Amino acid sequence: MHPRTRELHDYLDRQRDVLREAFLAALAAAPLRSRPSQPDRWSAAGVIEHLAIVETRIASGLAARIEAARASGVGPDLDASPLLPTLGLDHLLDRSVKFSASDASQPTGLDADAAWAALERAGAGVREALNAGDGLALDKAFMPHPRFGEKSLYYFFAFVGAHEARHARQLREMALQA
Repeated sequence: MHPRTRELHDYLDRQRDVLREAFLAALAAAPLRSRPSQPDRWSAAGVIEHLAIVETRIASGLAARIEAARASGVGPDLDASPLLPTLGLDHLLDRSVKFSASDASQPTGLDADAAWAALERAGAGVREALNAGDGLALDKAFMPHPRFGEKSLYYFFAFVGAHEARHARQLREMALQA
């Protein structure tokens, strides 16, 4: 496995572990509350469902872009240096900056177990795409992000982990407010 693929797998695994802990804490703090008191906020299950929706869409896009990159002759990644410090994801972790989710990524009301199962399926899709691109120069293939513009495929794999980290912070805030 290419070192950058391993780096991204490890990052995704770490962020999923952090998310799981925060989700369980939020559920324990307010097990009977299906929605926060503010109408524009999500429940803990809603946060997880949102992540599942976004990751499903990203996984599909990544798989298609990797297939296209391979078909167009994108070569191997000859750089094994650490990737994450170069991608500029820190701004995603700043919870003082609010982002509005698109209508398509709004939770629909899955319960906690169903939302987590959907996230696990979505995460498997992201990891399958990452494995499919193992060794390719994914910094030479791009996909549009609706808010941040054209980004490399490497960025999108890391974005998944940073997005989970952002929402883990949200879940911890929810647990403290309960």
